[in-house]
Amino acid sequence: MVRPLLVIPLLAAALGGIWLARGALQRWRDLRAAATYELAGERWPMLVRAGGAMVCGVCVTALTLLTALGAFGVLSRDRTGADRAQSAVDAAEAGARPGSVPETSVRQQAAPPTAAASGAASGAASGAATSAASAAPAGAPAVASRFDSVGHPGGGELLQSAVLGPDGKPRNVRVWLPPQYAKESNARFPVVVMHAATPGKTADAEVPDVVEGVGAALQTGRIRPFILVAPEAPNGTAHPCELVAAAPAAVADDATLRATIAASFRTLPPGPTSWGALGVEGGAPCAAAAGLARPDLYGAAAAVSGRYDAAALAQTGAEAPAGSSAKLLLAAAKGDAAGLDAARKLQTALKAGPGPAAKAEVRVSDNVQDYTADRERLRLVRQAAQFLAETLTRAS
Repeated sequence: MVRPLLVIPLLAAALGGIWLARGALQRWRDLRAAATYELAGERWPMLVRAGGAMVCGVCVTALTLLTALGAFGVLSRDRTGADRAQSAVDAAEAGARPGSVPETSVRQQAAPPTAAASGAASGAASGAATSAASAAPAGAPAVASRFDSVGHPGGGELLQSAVLGPDGKPRNVRVWLPPQYAKESNARFPVVVMHAATPGKTADAEVPDVVEGVGAALQTGRIRPFILVAPEAPNGTAHPCELVAAAPAAVADDATLRATIAASFRTLPPGPTSWGALGVEGGAPCAAAAGLARPDLYGAAAAVSGRYDAAALAQTGAEAPAGSSAKLLLAAAKGDAAGLDAARKLQTALKAGPGPAAKAEVRVSDNVQDYTADRERLRLVRQAAQFLAETLTRAS
């Protein structure tokens, strides 16, 4: 795509250069004619026009290069995004064929190692795609995506990549690696999936306190380390988590996400002992629905400061796979009367529900109180992280 702001001065310089060059040529012909009749003529008008034509020529050359570089740069960036999305599709298709190797994995193995001066954090990013494909769930293709580092919040490292969603379209997925991931090169870590409530956003961008709260709890030694995974919330509705609570069938096992994370990072095998769910405020109903609908996949779920459809979620828990029991934390600040009321109503509805719903282990936390809402949210996130870390298997 050519930049219009560069094309306009390019055309102006080209037209000006042509006009000056023609003027200089005309003056040169006049001087030759005058010399034939041994008449004296002024050379300065010709030299000025010739110099102006040369300046215009230099400007035309420079602007042409800038315009071409701008066009190729945009095409390169667009192509990079398209290649990343296409590579995910190609890798998924290749993984489904027996004996085939995903193209993205081949490219990563052939890529040169990063510079040693980048330190331990960069080492974690470059080694993120070395996990064994055997950790992927049965029946799902092992897809190793390239995750690029986008920051270092909470003392860890935040990475991002495009991963195919349940609808088959690429969506952004962010992964936060705890500081221990770089230090313990042979350890495998449990995983917590963070649910977002805003379409097209990830939970870490929606509620930054999540990563900071988990990082602070890790630094104080209150919790065991785990990996945070934040998939982008789907579009099509203004409130994805309300839709999920009303339609529990929407909380299906995202096989592609689980397989990609298991193949790209050092994680414990996906399952109820090593995977959990977390949601804050608008994302809380999603986390509660995930834990209640699939306790055979998510061993624990923590919902912070949420508002819930108790009847819909109780039905979700009742339709959970037989023989499974959900573990759920519903946390709200002491001064959040509406949040605590919604949590207690959900707890009561689950106890009175049929089948697996009545077997759910539901805790209600109402002891957090602080000076500001932001500090309360930070403490609630720490509490949720502690619950998840205690419930899931420790890194090994």
